[in-house]
Amino acid sequence: MGEAFVETLPVGRFHGVGPATVAKMERLAIHTGADLKAQSLAFLQERFGKIGPYYYGISRGIDHRPVRANRIRKSVGAENTFSSDLFAEGEMREALGPIIDKVWRHCDATGTRGRTVTLKVKYADFRQITRALSSTAPVRDRTDIENAAFRLLADLPADARGVRLLGVTLSGLTGDAPPIDREAQFALPL
Repeated sequence: MGEAFVETLPVGRFHGVGPATVAKMERLAIHTGADLKAQSLAFLQERFGKIGPYYYGISRGIDHRPVRANRIRKSVGAENTFSSDLFAEGEMREALGPIIDKVWRHCDATGTRGRTVTLKVKYADFRQITRALSSTAPVRDRTDIENAAFRLLADLPADARGVRLLGVTLSGLTGDAPPIDREAQFALPL
């Protein structure tokens, strides 16, 4: 059943196939798993390089990576791609709100805390940057994450490219929530 299911999937639903690769595949008339499966290994290697064998395998439901059901989580993050590019810092702050909410909901529900807040920014030309702040103590609440993310956003140099995607990640995880009266100090990255 898996092979038949894979054949019906649009190529953009496969892990590791992003918008640029979808566009390239569509130019080659590859729209579904069945279209991808119809291609030879040599064709995929020639057009996609070292990732070609991976595409060959996933179109046939073959994935030799081990299943890790109980791996240790190293970060908690969320991101959003926008339908129209953002240009003003105020727009970006507003757009970060729901992203931060999602990260904090997970942290609050699981008791997870972390020491490093990372901001991910992808521009309209698909160039991407990340900036991080690390704290001496785990974040206490949503406000700590928001303050760090807004500080990182404010520290970005002015750029005329629109922002296509924003993301926030909390890493350096611990299961221990710090006492409420403890002050975390965010240090600038080296």
